[in-house]
Amino acid sequence: MSAVNKSVEDGGSFFSSKVINTVFIILLLDLLGFTLILPLLPSILDHYAQTGDVAYQWLQSVVEWFREAVGVPLEKKYNSVLFGGLIGSLFSLLQFLSSPVTGALSDQHGRRPLLLLTTLGLMSSYAVWAVSRSFSMFLLFRVIGGVCKGNVSLCTAIMADLPCPKARNRGMAMIGIAFSLGFTVGPLMGAYLSIGSRNTDNVFYQIPALLALGFSAADLLFIWLMLPETLSKDVKASSSGFGDSWDLLNPLALFQFSAVTRTEDSPSKERMQKLKVLGLVYFCYLFLFSGLEFTLSFLTHQRFHFTGMQQGKMFFFIGIIMALIQGGYARRIKPGQQLKAVRMAIITLIPAFILIGLSHSVTMLYIGLALYSFAAAVVVPCLSALVSDHGSARQKGTVMGILRSLGALARALGPVISSTVYWIAGAETCFLFSSAAFVLPLVLLNTAAHLKED
Repeated sequence: MSAVNKSVEDGGSFFSSKVINTVFIILLLDLLGFTLILPLLPSILDHYAQTGDVAYQWLQSVVEWFREAVGVPLEKKYNSVLFGGLIGSLFSLLQFLSSPVTGALSDQHGRRPLLLLTTLGLMSSYAVWAVSRSFSMFLLFRVIGGVCKGNVSLCTAIMADLPCPKARNRGMAMIGIAFSLGFTVGPLMGAYLSIGSRNTDNVFYQIPALLALGFSAADLLFIWLMLPETLSKDVKASSSGFGDSWDLLNPLALFQFSAVTRTEDSPSKERMQKLKVLGLVYFCYLFLFSGLEFTLSFLTHQRFHFTGMQQGKMFFFIGIIMALIQGGYARRIKPGQQLKAVRMAIITLIPAFILIGLSHSVTMLYIGLALYSFAAAVVVPCLSALVSDHGSARQKGTVMGILRSLGALARALGPVISSTVYWIAGAETCFLFSSAAFVLPLVLLNTAAHLKED
């Protein structure tokens, strides 16, 4: 009997490993295409500023209003950062709206069909970018991408479907590695290709746009050929559907994970309470983290006069450290140890942002960035693994979609609040105040650790 059990366990382990490796490649291809644009954004904005596009002029007036309201200096570099932040916030808000719906649909129809559909949507967005000759078309590309960018929440749902907690934990860490590599390699490729295309008759962003389209097409083919469906037929057949669709759009309902409670097999009251607390930890962490991450561009330019190349080297340093930590440490964190790991990582962020905020030498800045990179590599994969343990098999997509939605809302609001504090109160006050505010997710983590489950 033990030999039979071992055979079943080995088969499950092989399937989990195959799924984890496949999802890693799918997400890496997706993120390489997504991040190609990042180093090009300032040049793209400069390009459209000269065309007199109505949509550009309207958004520029919004940026001007915010700049004057908080006292940002009238400087081209800061204008590009603020404009890019505005477009980024729009993208995050669209993610906030679409992620829970995508997750819930995947609980009904399966992960694979929804992943194919969202990838097709991303391909169409990159095609629009490649042929765009006006800012309105460029904005349409970002809107389509924001609505269709469900790949991350669907990939986390696929990892949540895995039967073994150890495999789920390893899978979430591999998602983190894909992010680190994607955000390290993708921008370098985008910058290199844009330089080469300036010597041709093409618009400078057309070759990166076509490469992003190529990555997305390769992603679609790889999903079609290699990805197995992780949501079993009996689970799909027993899915109770949307329930109240307002629960997937209402921010208060999302914080309460109400869509999960309105089903026949909803988790116990104790487990729901822990899920809500973990969701709050995730939101608070990303709200503070994304805000300080956004203001890094202001600080390094204002205090150290970093060029675009130096900024790129800084983010390359962060990405490499994150990939090493996720590959060497985060994926080996055992089930039951995630809360402790998250607590340690958030505690590390406090001295990290103090060092960055008070830094008056590049050495001190990079010491703070090293600590920052450690925390960034650990917190989201571990929290995702913890949350993936909640909800029944037919609810994993909804649970992970809601979690992704809360993160998107935090990323939409965090940079606005943080940059406001930065320019009104100063860099040191902003970073010190935010460092102290990390006590809030630590208190919530302590609450989660003491909640009993059935």
